[in-house]
Amino acid sequence: MPMIPVEGTVRSADGTTIAYERSGTGPTVVMVDAAGGFRAMGPMRPLAALLADEFTVVCYDRRGRGGSSDTAPYHVEREVDDLRALVEEVGDPACLFGFSSGAVLALVAAARGLPVGRLALLEPPIDLAKPPTGESGLAAEIAQLVAAGRRGDAVAHFQASIGVPAELTEGMRESPSWPALERLAHTLVYDLTIVDALPADELARIGAPTLVIDSEQSDARLRGWAAGVAAALPHGHRRSMRGDWHQVPEADLAPALADFFAGRDATVELAAGR
Repeated sequence: MPMIPVEGTVRSADGTTIAYERSGTGPTVVMVDAAGGFRAMGPMRPLAALLADEFTVVCYDRRGRGGSSDTAPYHVEREVDDLRALVEEVGDPACLFGFSSGAVLALVAAARGLPVGRLALLEPPIDLAKPPTGESGLAAEIAQLVAAGRRGDAVAHFQASIGVPAELTEGMRESPSWPALERLAHTLVYDLTIVDALPADELARIGAPTLVIDSEQSDARLRGWAAGVAAALPHGHRRSMRGDWHQVPEADLAPALADFFAGRDATVELAAGR
C-alpha cells in the first residue's frame, strides 16, 4: 500500500513559507526540483515513492511555486536559506538529489556550507568553460515577457532557449499542466540566476561524495556539462544511463540513487576514496 506523505511547512530566514511533504523512513533525502517543477508537477513525487521504502524522502516547493510563498527581491542566497531551514527541520545532515537547475542549487548550497551527506545530480547545466557573469540576457527577456503579461510566451521562450525540442514544448502547451507552468513563469528567472551563480572554484569546496548522472539520449552539450562537473568535484563520479532527452526513467533512476545514498555503489565508493 502506498505511503501517504506527511505535509508540513517551514519558515525561511526572510519569512518565506516553504511547503514540503515527507514520506518513508530511514536516512533523509531531499529532492530539489528543476525549473518549472514543484510537488504537484514533475518527476520528484514518483521518484520519492520509489525511494520511500529505504529513505525518508522530502519533496518541497521551491519559493514562488505550489504551496510555498515568495519574498522579493530574489537572490540565490535566499534559496540556499530555504534549503537550510528545510534540512534543519527534517534531518541534518541530509542527502540531496537535484535535477537540472535544481542540481545547481544543491551544489551552491553544499559549497556555501549546508551540511550534506551525499549529493546526486541529474544533468546540472553548468558550463565550466564560461565564468559566471552574474547577469543573464535570457533572464532579462523572460522577466520582460512576464511583466508584459505574456507568461505563456515566457515559458515557451525559456524552453526553446535551453534546447527543449520544439515538439515537446508544443505538446506541453496542449496539456492540462500548461496553466500551472504559466503561473510560475516568473520563477524561471530564479533558475537562470542560479545557473549563473556558481564559479568553478567553488566546486572544490564540496567534500561530499557526489554522483553526476546524464542520459545517453541527451545532447552533447548536456552530457559534456555533466562530465565537467563530475571531474571538477573532489569526490565526483559520473554515470551515464539510458533515458530520453534530459531525463532518466524513475524506474531506472531510483535504484541507482538508492545504491548511491546507501553506499552500495562500489564504483562511486572507490572514486570517493572510501
